[in-house]
Amino acid sequence: MKMRSQWGTRAGFILAAVGSAVGLGNIWRFPATAYDSGGGAFFIPYLFALLTAGIPLLIMEFTIGHKYRGSAPLSFARLNKKTEWLGWWAVFVSFVISTYYAVIIAWAIMYSYYSFNLNWGADPEGFLFSEYLQLSVDPGQAGSFVPSVLIPLIFVWVIVLGVLLAGVKKGIEVANRIFIPTLMVIFLIIVIRAVTLPGAAEGLDAFFSPDFSAIADPTVWVAAYGQIFFSLSIAFAIMITYSSYLSKKSDITNNAFIVGFGNSSFELLAGIGVFSVLGFMATSQGVAVDEVVAGGVGLAFVVFPAIINEFPTMPQLFGFLFFASLVLAGLSSMISIVETYVAGFSEKFNVSRRKAVFFGGGLAALVSLLFATQGGLFFLDAADYFINQFGVAFVGLVEVVVIAWFVRKLKVFQTHANAVSDIRLGSWWIACLGLITPLVLGYMMFGLFKQNLLKEFDTETGNYEGYTDGFILFGGWFVAAGALILGFLFMMKKWKPEVLAMDTTKEDE
Repeated sequence: MKMRSQWGTRAGFILAAVGSAVGLGNIWRFPATAYDSGGGAFFIPYLFALLTAGIPLLIMEFTIGHKYRGSAPLSFARLNKKTEWLGWWAVFVSFVISTYYAVIIAWAIMYSYYSFNLNWGADPEGFLFSEYLQLSVDPGQAGSFVPSVLIPLIFVWVIVLGVLLAGVKKGIEVANRIFIPTLMVIFLIIVIRAVTLPGAAEGLDAFFSPDFSAIADPTVWVAAYGQIFFSLSIAFAIMITYSSYLSKKSDITNNAFIVGFGNSSFELLAGIGVFSVLGFMATSQGVAVDEVVAGGVGLAFVVFPAIINEFPTMPQLFGFLFFASLVLAGLSSMISIVETYVAGFSEKFNVSRRKAVFFGGGLAALVSLLFATQGGLFFLDAADYFINQFGVAFVGLVEVVVIAWFVRKLKVFQTHANAVSDIRLGSWWIACLGLITPLVLGYMMFGLFKQNLLKEFDTETGNYEGYTDGFILFGGWFVAAGALILGFLFMMKKWKPEVLAMDTTKEDE
């Protein structure tokens, strides 16, 4: 009887988990969120959120995977037959995210190449939307393929699926042993160069100067919890899947603290690097730092190229290193996202890993072609917003409420984690997951639903980004709701008894 695949070493698991958590959002989301939420004062609610939600949720998901030894759907089915849909919901959320996340990595690959000649010229914004993405159709229209997006997109899928075909120990672990140390070295070089630029001190002052009055604002605390939640790969089915490959005597709580603080350390490093460079840009243009602050795609593919143009020495090298760091951070996260549904499909349909990679990964690769078209950015924008806000966040809320309030397994998980961990879980862990986290996530979701259902985004159309009702319905709401519906549909297929049984988990093939 085959045994389940395992990580080769504890360090291999930690690097893979950190690699999943450290993604594009750490670089382009955290710095702007911190700046907009009180600067240095933001670290107070941020640290509180890490200790009361981030790490407790990591411990819970690590424990679920470690105890039930399966992908998210199989683990939830073993937990309680009525909760299997929750695992599939998270899996299909990951499936959707992987389809467009791969495209952003493809952009970063091309921009790494463009850095050598600074191809974006004096107008990075015009270059991104007009020349590179060829955004020339209306929202909801695909248009033709964009070769400069399509070709690197194929390359991304070849790397990701190739790693997953090699398995857990020889594929995922080996890849992260290469990607994560390389990412850290590259980003340290970026930060060291950034802090020596003229104006870097002004940027860092803007980033760290505390506005303690912001702490009294509830939205700042919600932003802190949101940042922690989205940056730790919680509710993606990732951490449950990864922890299912741990040996039976692995220390769960220590691993969670290492991953949690490792991710936060990289976010802090990213904030230092980004705001040093923004300070340089503000000084060069003779404006205040707050006039050049940006986040998301705009920061990476518009603001940074503009900054790179003004670099006093070797702008090409700095540009290449920055976009290479995005590629590495993206790939390590992408591998973990795809692994969730590869493992889920393999176990549910009792097929080899190879078949699950070709079916699950191949299907996601085909869907991702939509985002490599002239209208791809519109589809990406709508899918990303709705699947993140009404997929990931909502899954996390439902997951913790179901486990803490309905199936009441927190005490069982506490006992399991304490049996193998040096740091023992006490009443604080129960209180965090049973009360604090559900209340905060519930408040977040209430605000989001209120904001969207009452249509407060745009005064003309009433929709997010002013998109038409039809596009928002099919490109946004249907995408988010579809993940939940598919979760229930997949639950209807019965497990084979030998797969569902705890002592017959399948080895990676």
